[in-house]
Amino acid sequence: MLKIKIIFFFILIFNLFNITNAEIYIKYKVGEEIITNIDILEEKKYLIFLRPSLKDLSKNEIEKIAENSLKKEIIKKKEIDRIFKDTNDDKLINEIKKSLFKFKNVKSNNEFVNLLKVSDIKYDKIINKMKYEGLWNELIFQKYSPMIKINEEDLKKKLIIKTKNNKKYEYNLSELLFETNDYESLNKKYKEILEYIKTNNFKIATSRYSIANSSKVGGEIGWIKETLLSNNLNTILSKMKVNQISKPIKFPNGYLILKINGKKEIIQKIDVNKELKDVINYEKNKQLSQFSLLYYKKLKSNTVINEY
Repeated sequence: MLKIKIIFFFILIFNLFNITNAEIYIKYKVGEEIITNIDILEEKKYLIFLRPSLKDLSKNEIEKIAENSLKKEIIKKKEIDRIFKDTNDDKLINEIKKSLFKFKNVKSNNEFVNLLKVSDIKYDKIINKMKYEGLWNELIFQKYSPMIKINEEDLKKKLIIKTKNNKKYEYNLSELLFETNDYESLNKKYKEILEYIKTNNFKIATSRYSIANSSKVGGEIGWIKETLLSNNLNTILSKMKVNQISKPIKFPNGYLILKINGKKEIIQKIDVNKELKDVINYEKNKQLSQFSLLYYKKLKSNTVINEY
């Protein structure tokens, strides 16, 4: 009888072992890091928590977005850990918490924790993820801020010309920055993106196609005065209506599609000197975003990614 019980015990353990292995399996290996199906499932929860509209996507679509998100995170994290000796920055973490509370419209840490429980997301995990995003921005700033080129005189001249216009506008914009492969034509890719937008919406399309950092917030840029934008962009936007999507605009890191969510006339008189500071900051951030994409592409090209 004892022998039968022992045999039964080992059969049970063996079956449990097989079930566990059947449920957890490797999907990708990024450098030395592995991504399992469970990692992808957790990433889906995280992404939907930040952008609830993603839950309307098909299982395959949301999995593809989650996979790309994890690959990018691993590549960035490896570089951050290599450069920063100490990644536990209390000031940064506090800023992250404030941003998350504001974004999810909560007023306290307990309220935020309860919100995470509903979505089955671990508090430490989301803070850690956001921490590394903040450290990536800090890395880019430290590495590339000396390389930023700003011609203040030229910007001021252009700004003065813009402020002389009788009517000046402010646009609420969303962006989608995409790349094309050698075997893809620009028009084919653009049509594919437009079809995807029609089937889903612009916000979800940014999660699927955009390489810009704004893809994390559905491509939303917010309200921007025309005085901050280039003459080329202003010309394009002036011919567009609200909710209209632009044709691809060539950018250093790919092709940009803009969507106008809202448009309003600027009534108040513009202070050129004050506005110039905003223009300079906007230009600096634009250049840093370009450096960020180029740096990530370089890291990705030097990383071996295997699919299983």
